[in-house]
Amino acid sequence: MKKILSVLVLIVTGITISACTNSQNTLVVGLEAAYAPFNWATQTPNEHTVRIEGQVGYVDGYDVVVAQHIADELNMKLVIKVFKWEGLITALQSKLIDVIIAGMSPTAERAKTVNFSDVYYRSEQVMVLLKTSTFNEATSLADFSGAKVVAQLGTLQDDLADQILNVNHLTPLESYGAITQSVKSGEADAFVAELPVAQSITATNSDLMYIQFSEGNGFVVTDEQVSVSIALRKSDTDLLESINTVLAGISEEQRNEWMSAALSRQN
Repeated sequence: MKKILSVLVLIVTGITISACTNSQNTLVVGLEAAYAPFNWATQTPNEHTVRIEGQVGYVDGYDVVVAQHIADELNMKLVIKVFKWEGLITALQSKLIDVIIAGMSPTAERAKTVNFSDVYYRSEQVMVLLKTSTFNEATSLADFSGAKVVAQLGTLQDDLADQILNVNHLTPLESYGAITQSVKSGEADAFVAELPVAQSITATNSDLMYIQFSEGNGFVVTDEQVSVSIALRKSDTDLLESINTVLAGISEEQRNEWMSAALSRQN
């Protein structure tokens, strides 16, 4: 009888351990769902969307495709939670999410509190403005001297605005919807954005345009400032290694195809 009980205990324990392992076999990703084409909320599902945990609706975008690919390669279930941009790192540190996949630049300041994966997209910084703006023929940052410039709160773009000579640096806003409206209403002359974001916004706002700068005429940035990476807790070194292995297997051609497709869907 004692032997039978021991066997039963082992079986039950094994089942319990197995159940715990399965329940933890999820990758919980945090993003803001308001940074197209990297990520945006939608009520219309498609083959790329993932339902937002605890909310009505779905999220789509380049980040979602990357997150799904990573989850599939690691044989994990993808769960996506939405937070305001400035709350993402707090959510990560509070263990509400496992990783941040949200078009985040791996800056030295952020790296003090989180680990970053290898780069999963590299972009450039541009200026978005009205087609009728007095700055619409600008070819360098110097041409924006005196302009009223806005950017998103807590981002690299907000820091970069100060590189413009005599800039009237407006109070940063929380969302690109609010930022876009500030330019359309004339409150701001322009805003700083990553190229894919600018492409997405101008594609859906025909009165807006963006300006790219030739080398030496635009923002002075480091490689980390034009790159986006996945943020993880400092303690999750095994997950970081696994994610980097997956990222290494995604070709530059595939990444560009995913971004182009995300732009097409968002438009």
